[in-house]
Amino acid sequence: MRKSATLAALLACAASAPLAAKEGMFTPQQLPEIADDLRATGLEIDPEALSDLTGFPMGAIVSLGGCSASFVSPQGLVVTNHHCARGSVQYNSTAENNYLENGFLAKALGEELPAAPGSRIYVTTALTDVTQRMRAGTEAMEPTERYDAVEQRMKDITAECEAKAGYRCQVASFYGGKEYTLIERLEVRDVRLVYAPADSIGKYGGDIDNWMWPRHTGDFAFYRAYVAPDGSAADYAEENVPYAPEHHLKVSASGLKEGDFVMAAGYPGSTSRYATLAEVENTFSWTYPTYVKLINDWIDTIEEAAPEGSDARVKYESLLAGLNNFEKNTRGQLEGARRVGLVDRRAQREADLAAWIAADRSRAAYGEAITGLQALTEESAAEARKGFWYNFATRPALLSAAQRLYRLSHERQKVDSLRAPGFQERDMTFFRQGLQALDRRYDAGVDKAQWLLFLDSYLDQDNRVAVFDNALGLTDGMSDAALEAKLDAYYAGTTLDDAETRLSLMEATPAQLEAMDDPFMKLAVALYEYERGLEDASDERSGRALALRPAYMEAITQWQASKGVLTYPDANSTLRVTYGTVLGGSPKDGMAYLPFTTLEGITEKDTGEDPFNAPERQLKEIREKDYGKYYSEDVGSVPVNFLSDLDSTGGNSGSATLNARAELVGLLFDGTFESVNSDWDFDPRTTRTIHVDTRYMLWVMDKVDGAQGLIEEMDVVE
Repeated sequence: MRKSATLAALLACAASAPLAAKEGMFTPQQLPEIADDLRATGLEIDPEALSDLTGFPMGAIVSLGGCSASFVSPQGLVVTNHHCARGSVQYNSTAENNYLENGFLAKALGEELPAAPGSRIYVTTALTDVTQRMRAGTEAMEPTERYDAVEQRMKDITAECEAKAGYRCQVASFYGGKEYTLIERLEVRDVRLVYAPADSIGKYGGDIDNWMWPRHTGDFAFYRAYVAPDGSAADYAEENVPYAPEHHLKVSASGLKEGDFVMAAGYPGSTSRYATLAEVENTFSWTYPTYVKLINDWIDTIEEAAPEGSDARVKYESLLAGLNNFEKNTRGQLEGARRVGLVDRRAQREADLAAWIAADRSRAAYGEAITGLQALTEESAAEARKGFWYNFATRPALLSAAQRLYRLSHERQKVDSLRAPGFQERDMTFFRQGLQALDRRYDAGVDKAQWLLFLDSYLDQDNRVAVFDNALGLTDGMSDAALEAKLDAYYAGTTLDDAETRLSLMEATPAQLEAMDDPFMKLAVALYEYERGLEDASDERSGRALALRPAYMEAITQWQASKGVLTYPDANSTLRVTYGTVLGGSPKDGMAYLPFTTLEGITEKDTGEDPFNAPERQLKEIREKDYGKYYSEDVGSVPVNFLSDLDSTGGNSGSATLNARAELVGLLFDGTFESVNSDWDFDPRTTRTIHVDTRYMLWVMDKVDGAQGLIEEMDVVE
C-alpha cells in the first residue's frame, strides 16, 4: 500500500529532528565569530551587518520592555505579538466596548488609541563596554560595600548617558557580572494602538493550545511610535507625529518552506543555562511544584470573583492570561527536567568542570569560587523559601501602592543620585503611570479574594513574620469569618482606591504618610523597617555573588573554549540573535510535528465556543478557499503558524523572524510544551519555536479585518 504524502512527510520529519537545533542566543557582537556557520546554515546577507545596531536590519528591531517588536514602515508602524499588545487592548476596553472580543482597527492616524500607561518603544542605538569602570577595585571590598559600589556606578553611568534628552540607558550585566555593557536606547514615550485582531483570532486556542503544536493562532498586532514635531521624544500629545525610523523591515508575502534558513532578532528575558546544581535542585524540587499548586488556586479564585462578562473580568483578563501561561510553562519545565534528567545532567557538568579545573593547578582559584558560590546559592534558596508566602501575603494592590509611596517618601529625602533604583527622578513617569493604570486593573472584590487565598496559605506556615501578624492582627486559630471581616475593614476604610489620591501622595513626606488613617498605609508603615532589613540581607548576598559568579563564568567560558565552543551569555533582556531552519520534529516516541499549519486547521478545531470560536467571516473565507495571493503550493493552503529550531525564551515574544535576506517572514510567539525546559538545559531534539507566518497575517488583514491601508503602508515583497 502506497504511503500518503502526509505520512511520508511525518516520517521524514521524525527521522531528521534529532539532528537539528542550534543552541545559542548570541549578542550582535558575537555574530562575526560564527559567520561561517551562519553562511553554511543559509544566511545570504553579510553576517557582519548583523553586528551593526544602527544599520539594516538590526536598526529596525526594537524592545517594548518585556516583548520584542520591529519597525515595518517609514511612518513608525511597529509589529509585535497580539499577546504583547493585549494589555493596551484591555486597558482601552470596557464590558460595553470590548476590543478584546471585537478587535480594534484604526482606519486613520487620528483614530489610533493611546497604549496602556507606561508603554514604551526602545530603539537600541549604541553599545559601550564599561566593564573596567564597573569592576575596578571591587574585588577587595566587603560584600555590601561591593554591592553598593556596583549599584552606584551603574546609576552614575546611566545618568551620564541619559543627559542626552530622549534616551533611556541601561547598564547590563553579562556572565554573572564578569562583563558590563552600557546600552543607549532612544525612548519613544507616545505609543498608540493601531490594530489588534479579536481574541478569536489573536488568541485562538487560548490556554488550551498555549505551548502546544499544532497551533493556529494569529498572534500579531500593530503599534505606532510618535514623537514631537521636531523629532524629539515626547509624552502623548495630539500634535505629535509618527516617528520616522532609519530602517524598517520589508514584509515577505512569499514566505518560507521546510528547511529554509530563519533567524530571530529580539530581547529574550532570562535563561538559567549556567545555574549551579544547588539552584537547579531548589527550583525543581520546591519552587516550581509550589507555584503550580498556588497558580491553579489563584486562577480559580479570580474566575470565581470576576464572572465572565463583568467589568471585573475585563480588568483581570491580562493577569489571568499571564497566570495561565506561567502555570503551563512551569508544568512543562517540571516535565522537561524529569525527561532529560536535568539534575543529573547539571551534576555531571559540574563534575566535568571540576575535573578540568583540577587538571591544572593555575585554575585552583576557580574551584574555590565555585565552592563558595554553591554555599551561597544554598543559603539564598533557603531564604527564598522562608519568605515565599510572606511575599504573597503582602501583595494586595493597594498595599503594594502604599509601600511604594512610603518608600518614595523616604527616598525623596536623599539626593537623586543616591536614591534606590526605581525611585529616582528618571523613574517618576513610570511610577506615576503605574499608579494611574491601577484603576483599570483593580477590583476590590477580586483583590480581597486573592488576599484571602494568600493569607490562608501564609497562616499555615511555621515561619510567620511577627511584625506582619501584629500589624494585621493575625492570630492562631483565627476563623475565616473573622479574617474576612478584618479585610473588609481595609477595603472600606481606604482612600487609595482613588487615582487622584494616590498621585497626590507622591510628594508626601514620611511624617505625612505616617499620620494618615488609611489602613493600607498604616500596614505599609509598620512593615517598612522589616522590609528594609530583608533588602539589606539580599544586597549582602548579592555582593558576595558579585565576587564569586564572574569567576565561575570565567571557568565555564575557558572550559568551553578548550572544546571549541563559543559561550553566549544567559538571556538578560538585551538584543540577541538566534538562527536555524524551518523544521518540524519528534519530541517523543510516536509523536511527529509537521512544520506548518494551515487555514483548514482552524475550521477543524472550531467549535463556535471560546477559545475555538473563529469569526464567522473568517470561517466563510476559509470554506470558500479564498486564499488570495497568500497561497502556498508547499502546504496547499495559506500557512498559519510554523515551527523552527530557533533557541528562544520569554521576552522573545514579538521577535522579528527573518529569512536569509533579512525580510520579515513571521513573528516568534511561543515554544512547544516539550521545549520550555530549554531555559535551563538546551535539548536539540525537543527545542522548537512557534511563529505566526506573515502570509497568514496579511491574509487576515486583507480578507477578514479590512486592514488594506496598513498593507499598503508596509513594504510587502513577493
